Amino acid sequence: MKTNLLNLRLPVLALTLILAACQKEAVSPTPGPGSGPITPRPPLPEHLTLGNPSGAAADPNQPSNYLLLKSQYALSYHRDRGIPNWVSWHLSSDWRGSAARQDDFRPDPTLPAGWYQVQSNSYTGSGFDRGHNCPSADRTNTVADNSMTFLMTNMMPQAPRNNQQTWANLEDYSRTFLASGNEVYVICGSYGRGGTGTNGYLETLDQGRVTVPARCWKVVVIIPTGTEDATRVTTGTRVIAIDTPNDNSISTTWGTYRTSVDAIEAATGLDLLSVVPASIQQTIEARTDSGPTS
Repeated sequence: MKTNLLNLRLPVLALTLILAACQKEAVSPTPGPGSGPITPRPPLPEHLTLGNPSGAAADPNQPSNYLLLKSQYALSYHRDRGIPNWVSWHLSSDWRGSAARQDDFRPDPTLPAGWYQVQSNSYTGSGFDRGHNCPSADRTNTVADNSMTFLMTNMMPQAPRNNQQTWANLEDYSRTFLASGNEVYVICGSYGRGGTGTNGYLETLDQGRVTVPARCWKVVVIIPTGTEDATRVTTGTRVIAIDTPNDNSISTTWGTYRTSVDAIEAATGLDLLSVVPASIQQTIEARTDSGPTS
């Protein structure tokens, strides 16, 4: 005998709807006295999509971990070191264009009142470059975007060979992924005290107001172009991490300095990629990249 499937499905459908309604009632929070509607958590700014590594906040009472949110990048600034702890930014084809390099190095006027602003000439004669964290070439869509990378809060004293060759080679390589349908998230920074530039070893510049870091590190996360980016990082996502000495005798081959995200976290005390699901973090942060370098 042929059974009428519609007759069977109707009771099942009714039961399903009843169970769903009960479940919703059970998990829905009961507002307490004086409570209002539940406000959804706002999305993170674009350049903090993968996390805020130090929990930085725009609070002048946190001078060693002060959050600066630019349209072009985000950073944690250390007032007493005169350099960022870290800088984070999103790189996609939308950020690339034909704007020329502006070279308009200048102090950052958005620092809290009374804080020393590192000057465009604070590194002069030191033997160290004004090394970009977020590079000029990652922000060429407009003149304004490129100009913002020349704020001194985006700089660190970097050995010229490191800045102009080792790091530049990794920056160039990171941009190649855009042409093959990818987008990139980059977090970089420095730690320690004392580096060797063209004029030898120094620990500070500008009468002690700018610290020369001992190490410069960078983490690059490559994912296919899409949405909800943090949720699309998988155990198979390529993550490149390097930790380089701030020394002018450095190798120009960035692959020499590959390490794990875990190792950088141990050295800096930061929590990188914190928005990525913990189970994914455990895998990708423990791994040292072994992929191609060009």
